[in-house]
Amino acid sequence: MHLVRILKAQQERALQSSSVQGVECTISKFADDTKLGGAVDSLEGQDALQRDLDRLEHWAMINGMKFNKSRCWILHLGRSNAGHKYKLAEEWLESSPAERDLGVLVDSRLGMSQQCALAAKRANRILGCIKHSITSRSKELIVPLHSALVQPHLEYCVQFWAPQFKTDVKVLECIQRRATKPVTGLEGMSYEEQLRTLGLSSLEKRRLRGDLIVPYSFLRRGSGEGGADLFSLVSSDRMRGNGSKLCQGRFRLDIRKHFFTERVVKHCSRIPGEVVDAPSLSVFKRHLDNALNNML
Repeated sequence: MHLVRILKAQQERALQSSSVQGVECTISKFADDTKLGGAVDSLEGQDALQRDLDRLEHWAMINGMKFNKSRCWILHLGRSNAGHKYKLAEEWLESSPAERDLGVLVDSRLGMSQQCALAAKRANRILGCIKHSITSRSKELIVPLHSALVQPHLEYCVQFWAPQFKTDVKVLECIQRRATKPVTGLEGMSYEEQLRTLGLSSLEKRRLRGDLIVPYSFLRRGSGEGGADLFSLVSSDRMRGNGSKLCQGRFRLDIRKHFFTERVVKHCSRIPGEVVDAPSLSVFKRHLDNALNNML
């Protein structure tokens, strides 16, 4: 799999409002970012991707535009990737070991450790600003500030980049641990006791809660366009637990186990039937909060 990320230097919005004819690979556009990607497992796949790059360059020339080639990179994905070279116009494009897409850093091995470290760094910076700017350490002030300014950095698009290793989980959890430690009245308490006193949950539990809400919305309530296609139910009535088991996919690489559509399967199967059959999302969330205590 190859991914070519293209950032324009001039007339950025023009590409978003029009289309490039004849593109064979997958093209994605958002604001001033354009990504061209495709599976390259043969010489024909390589040629198809190069033809699409030529089409983009030709389209830019016709429309009086110019690509900033110094900010165009190739991200090679896949363990056995041959790392083919591509060019835009007459310039060869450089390869990149990792690329940021809509604020999420993805490396060539689809690992999320770099993204976890980046999210922790951002949240830690905000937390430091709060500590140096606010003298009060009361629960009524620190908790809302933490929820509004720190947690969003730790949970933005986390269904995609959820930590895959215990070290990454610890890196993120340390940020919340640091935020709760100086609150007045929590001296001498363990981290778990601090969370209960403040009415907070661990980040690991919040991630699991979010993971379980998404498939319920897709499968039970019909939320989103085509979202239900991400999951498939086991067609059998001879099952223990709830009657809405998700099919577990088969894969060769361990990295696939961490994809959202795969890691959520085992947790969905452990949810009690009365939670899965909740008539509304609000009822599901309320029952799920009680069930989560026995799942972590």
